[in-house]
Amino acid sequence: MTSVSTPGAAEPPITGPAGPTRSAPRTEGPGIRRVAVASCIGTTIEFYDFFIYGTAAALVFPTVFFPALGATAGTVASFATFAVAFIARPVGAMLFGHFGDRIGRKKTLVSTLLLMGISTLLIGLLPGAGTIGVAAPIILVLLRFAQGFAVGGEWAGATLLTAEYAPPGQRGLYAMFPQLGPAIAFALSSGTFLFTGLALGDTKEAFLTYGWRIPFLLSIVLVGIGLYMRLAIQETPVFRAEQEARLRAEQEARRNTPATTETPRRLPFLDAVRFQAKEILLAGGALAIMFAFFYMGTAYLTSYATKTLGFDRPFVLLVGIASSLVFGLAIVLSALYSDRVGRKKVIMVSCAFSVLWALVLFPILDTGSPIAFALGMAITLAIFGIAYGPCGALLPEMFATRYRYTGAGLGYNFAGVLGGAIPPMIAAPLAASYGGIAIGIMLAGIGLVSLICTAALVETRDRSL
Repeated sequence: MTSVSTPGAAEPPITGPAGPTRSAPRTEGPGIRRVAVASCIGTTIEFYDFFIYGTAAALVFPTVFFPALGATAGTVASFATFAVAFIARPVGAMLFGHFGDRIGRKKTLVSTLLLMGISTLLIGLLPGAGTIGVAAPIILVLLRFAQGFAVGGEWAGATLLTAEYAPPGQRGLYAMFPQLGPAIAFALSSGTFLFTGLALGDTKEAFLTYGWRIPFLLSIVLVGIGLYMRLAIQETPVFRAEQEARLRAEQEARRNTPATTETPRRLPFLDAVRFQAKEILLAGGALAIMFAFFYMGTAYLTSYATKTLGFDRPFVLLVGIASSLVFGLAIVLSALYSDRVGRKKVIMVSCAFSVLWALVLFPILDTGSPIAFALGMAITLAIFGIAYGPCGALLPEMFATRYRYTGAGLGYNFAGVLGGAIPPMIAAPLAASYGGIAIGIMLAGIGLVSLICTAALVETRDRSL
């Protein structure tokens, strides 16, 4: 429901399904399909750029940018730069969320796509530490921060595009399309690195010198495609209705306010924190394990397989491609099922599985079996996908229209800090000191916190936007 409160008025709490409301106009047929495809392509491009960094952080960055630190410390430093993006994401969510709620979802998403594309291209062109010394890792961190900044604003806008267009009862279905982006992107990033290695004969020197740069440079082509798709779609009808209502309210306020008094403008970030701080915190806690498994399945296991288990790079990348198919299937099924039973129940299933799986993952991996590794990566990503499918509809449903971009982005990226920034920085030292089981215990603890937070959420499936 689109509503506008007068300045200073108390915000009605969102505690359950909305009652009968006037539905905002929506686009049927080709219009909504175009939006769904554009959102999927957009998130695929953004997360392709994000994933190739994670793959490179596992395979080459310790050698290229941190050669003086040695193998273990270089890996820790490399994944610390990976974690920087998760710290940047809430900042991006606040800034881009503000503009997304004030000037529109579409315009803001064009900005996030450009920022991500330019940052990724520059990483591909960045000389290593052997050429420019300490400046190389410093610039790498800054560009990684820019990547995280862009993704912080990307996800909420992409899911809002589909969720706010979706017909009643099918929000999980349509919000699934931007959620498929990471699965497709993981397959593309793994495939690009695999092809690059095979084309170069998988020789270490060639790959470390220039082979790893090719996926980063190729991303600019995908950015061009994404820009074309995003410029071709219209702003969501829900946002247009909210904007019209806001303008009417401001005009009414000016008519009833003395000419010498300036009408206050409400900031989306302040409104989101003021009225729905509890929802932001609960969303962050509920989805923290999702990000932890995201990191484990797409970045850390790649490093663990090559450095600890001794598997060759082509095999690990092939497993990544196959696992992305399982990942995508889990997203589709869980999103569709959430339209039937609710978002909360499906996410709780993922959290419960994550606690159990975290405790057995590394004992299974440490058997050294290639089949065990393939199953480990596929199941880890499947559990992530079970939660990831419904959250594309859950978070937009949790927040009021006028600060929905900001609120959804803050909740999502707060989870990114808890689950995506902390584990990368402590996983390698934990494994070095206590073995892989220590990482499993850490993940199980995060999963338990997420299970408790999810249980505290209110079901949102039947709410009107």
